[in-house]
Parts: sequence; structure tokens; C-alpha cells
Amino acid sequence: MGVLVGGVDEAGRGPVIGPMVVAIAVIDDMDKLRSIGVRDSKELSPQARSRLMNRLRSILVYMDYEVIEPEVIDKYVYMNALNKLEAEVTIKLIMKALKNVELSVVYVDSPDPDADRYGELIRRAVGIEVISMNKADKLIPIVSAASIIAKVVRDSIIEDLHSRYGDFGSGYPSDPRTIEFLRSWVREHGDLPPIVRRSWSTIKRIISSGLDSFL
Repeated sequence: MGVLVGGVDEAGRGPVIGPMVVAIAVIDDMDKLRSIGVRDSKELSPQARSRLMNRLRSILVYMDYEVIEPEVIDKYVYMNALNKLEAEVTIKLIMKALKNVELSVVYVDSPDPDADRYGELIRRAVGIEVISMNKADKLIPIVSAASIIAKVVRDSIIEDLHSRYGDFGSGYPSDPRTIEFLRSWVREHGDLPPIVRRSWSTIKRIISSGLDSFL
């Protein structure tokens, strides 16, 4: 087995509905990932992501993920610390991985435009080499693999939420179906569903303008 390289990425940082998922993937040879066509999950169809996820289960040395629920996201957003939350979860995933495999280096996709600043948050906590990059999900195959894991896991959660709450579309503020879902839900229930991130500006506008004016 070659040198073990890790990658970390998230899915669902931007939506107003549903959780964020952060995933870690570990491989001993990134050419294995290139050979099966791994790339940034946003460039793949749901079917391609699902197919690649099955391949990843068999070729990765290690994989894991964390699901971060809306109320936790809200807590950090109110503190203007969403990057800190993502870094903390990344640290947790790396430390857990280190108990199972001998990682040499981890590539992380930085949500901070200052990738070095973000990387330093993680580096000083985990004690191994951390390479933090913007657009790492497009540039580094093991980060692309992590992005696929995170996206497939989150899509499965969203599918379950659709079956429980109804069709809210993509959950992104730019999606008219999502906004219409929120309007209808508030009209019927008088409040927002628990799957909503209340700290998002979309929701702040609803609350600040008063529910009546939103309906």
C-alpha cells in the first residue's frame, strides 16, 4: 500500500433547507480515482454520482462523513462562524480517520477565500500535513471523491425529507419551489418547519417583514 492521502469536502453549505454533510475519503493511489472518472460532484449527474459511490466503497482505504443539522448551522451563522464549524467537523473527521489509518496528508476544499488561513485552523489541531485549497474539489481527485460521498449522502437525506415534508424543490433560496413551499407551510402551520435554517437571509426577510406580509 502506498502513502495514504485524504480529502475532505462538503455538500449543502448554501441551501436554506436541510443539513450540510462533510465527508472524508482516503486512498493509497489517486490514479485509481482518475481511472474510474472521479471528478467534482457538481459536474456529475445523480446517476453518475451513485455509480461512482459504489466504486468508491470498494477502492477507498477509508471513508466517513458527518451530518450537520440546521440548528447547529444556525448557531454558528449567528456567531458569523460557519467556516469555523466546517473546520471543527473536518478536524473531527481527520482525528477519527487517524485512529483507523496512517494518513500522511489531507487535502481540504477551503470555504475561505484565504485558503491558508482556513488550513491553519485544521493543521494546528490534527498534527499532520494539511493542504488547503480553493476549488480543491475540481483539482484534487481525493477531494472530488469526498465531494461525491457528501453529495450522495445529502441527496439521500433530502429525498427522505421530501417524503416527510413534501416537495420543497432543491432547498436553495433561488429555487421558486422552495420559496413556495415555505409560503405554503407557514400559511398552513403558522411557523417554519424544523428542517429550515432560520439564520439564512431568506428566512430573516420572512420573519422581519412579518409572516402576514409574506403570505
